[in-house]
Amino acid sequence: MNQELHVLIIEDDFRVADINRQLVEQVDGFQVDAIAKTGDEAMDFLQHSSELPDLILLDVFIPDRSGLDLFWEIRSAYRGIGIIMLSAAKDTEIIEETLRGGISDYLIKPVDFKRFEQSLHRFREQKALLNSNKEMEQSEIDRLFGNLPPTFSGMEYEAALPKGIDHLTLKGVMERLSASAADGVNAMEVGKAVGVSRSTARRYLEHLVSAGEAKAQLNYGEIGRPERRYIPWTK
Repeated sequence: MNQELHVLIIEDDFRVADINRQLVEQVDGFQVDAIAKTGDEAMDFLQHSSELPDLILLDVFIPDRSGLDLFWEIRSAYRGIGIIMLSAAKDTEIIEETLRGGISDYLIKPVDFKRFEQSLHRFREQKALLNSNKEMEQSEIDRLFGNLPPTFSGMEYEAALPKGIDHLTLKGVMERLSASAADGVNAMEVGKAVGVSRSTARRYLEHLVSAGEAKAQLNYGEIGRPERRYIPWTK
């Protein structure tokens, strides 16, 4: 089972905060530890928490802080925590400043759930990739930063994929499949390697089967149900 990633929501509007909590809880592998309405509440939680969150959903406009003061306060004191900005602010200067401060993503309110889910999945994939390697090859760095194949523009690549298939996760699944042994891999093995649930990994593997990039076969063991394993067509 994948390790749960812990989230702190910083949002002064309790109704919006509850909506954000519900969005997080719809994404497999994420749980909300706390909601802070002010900068003081957020910093108090971080200073006294026995386990720091993996990710913070942060609004630009917080009543007891000016502009991005809280963002820089968190970033300076807790560099290991991922931050996704979730705000109505569209100012280029604000977006540029948070980008230079190392945000994982910037989402405009009201956020679309598919875009929100994609952002959390990408964060999980990046974290899993960083945690699984002491050194990284260029292909892994490209995957980390979400670089697309040169023959596709971002819109063309996304449009070519069916609903519910994210290109970053798909790249990770394809890389794990390509590196598999002769007997292939199952959904659990792929999910563990990529940092997604087994059901999500199975969905991506079945997409590759339907696209002609992989084949599936049933392996019958001595005991229990047959195991569905996936093999690249090149093997």
